[in-house]
Amino acid sequence: MRLPIGEIFLVDDEEEIRVASRQTFELEGYAVRTFASAADVLPHISPDWLGVVITDVKMPGMNGLELLAAILKMAPDLPVVIQTGHGDVPMALAAMQEGAYDFIEKPVPPEYLIDVAKRALESRRLSLENQSLKARFGSEMDIESRIIGQSTAAVELRHTLSSLSLIDVDVLLIGETGVGKELAAHCLHDFGNRKEGHFAPLNCGAIPPNLVESELFGHERGAFTSASTRRIGKIEQAQGGTLFLDEIESMPLSVQVKVLRALQERTIERVGGDRLIPVDFRVIAATKINLRDAVAQDKFREDLFYRLNVARVPIPALRERTGDVPLLLHWFLIKMAERFHTTLPDLDPAVIERLDDYPWPGNVRELRNVAQQLVLGLPLDLAEVRLPSSSASGDSFPKGLDSQVQRFEKKLIEEALDRNGRSMTQTALDLAIPRKRLYLRMQKFGIQK
Repeated sequence: MRLPIGEIFLVDDEEEIRVASRQTFELEGYAVRTFASAADVLPHISPDWLGVVITDVKMPGMNGLELLAAILKMAPDLPVVIQTGHGDVPMALAAMQEGAYDFIEKPVPPEYLIDVAKRALESRRLSLENQSLKARFGSEMDIESRIIGQSTAAVELRHTLSSLSLIDVDVLLIGETGVGKELAAHCLHDFGNRKEGHFAPLNCGAIPPNLVESELFGHERGAFTSASTRRIGKIEQAQGGTLFLDEIESMPLSVQVKVLRALQERTIERVGGDRLIPVDFRVIAATKINLRDAVAQDKFREDLFYRLNVARVPIPALRERTGDVPLLLHWFLIKMAERFHTTLPDLDPAVIERLDDYPWPGNVRELRNVAQQLVLGLPLDLAEVRLPSSSASGDSFPKGLDSQVQRFEKKLIEEALDRNGRSMTQTALDLAIPRKRLYLRMQKFGIQK
């Protein structure tokens, strides 16, 4: 559930500005409270308050920069917007480096003031939602913290995996590339009766065909030229636990017959060995294709297919999980920000909406990569995201596109600055981008104000 729109705290020692700004916000339907001094605001700030503070810099007593520092100690993610006169721009830029969300020059065009507040409130809402997600899913102690989503497809998948985890039956997971088949396999293991045993994964498509048998069954010393020592295979490693066979459709037919025997008898024989070894293990296999078709084409053994197809679990594609994209995106942004020790990016609601409409051919894996790009500040032009109208064309972008785009972007910014008398406020309005983004782009391209 989305949080409400939020509240605006406006801090300025000039009554005329407070009244005018309040009217501007109230006409747009925003809840506003005004304060004549910075000290009056602090008692109303809390870590979970949904709102934004817009403050003047030069005020009697505590000034705007001191207020910024005090607020960020109490609520580090709370957006604070600095208002400043034209001559105080260097001071405002320094405030941004200290953690201010944005700065605006007086006099402020009403439409720009509304735009800044809207973006800041959305940023705050996302931050609080992310905190809620982190509190809810951060422990990974239950299946809801692993399979994240509120869609019917996600709920049904969690229910199926929870039920099967407690039944000692072999499972076949079916789904497109990137849907999270290995994650589902981990859930079956981690929340089941074999969780104390070892989870032994093997990607059959990543192993050369001549080595698959050795990887699965192990080998004795001297079994072949390079076998200088005994090797314990994945099946033995899964003793008391789970063997996960990903991309099982890639397993050579000669190995499939031996796997079938191991599943039926729960015994194996190492390559080059001469004794049967009893093994207690559960098999979870995964495939991205229809194995019935592979059987019909004599590419997969029919008896092994029926042996695995007892408990069949389809993993839904991301496009089938209606409404889960924003939730997953926020969660991945949190994880990536922690991994790279950076702050969460500010995302325009239109960006999230467009990502929610995207078909995600690469599924959850592709979404995770997008979150990583956003956190790292890499250029993510949504026009470059394959949309349904262009995804089937297979066209690729020419070499050096990023550098060409950056040169064009720099030229547009320089022209807009000249056109608007080098005013950053007017230039940001002209380009329809946040002032903070304009400032960062100017830094990136070495453009002097």
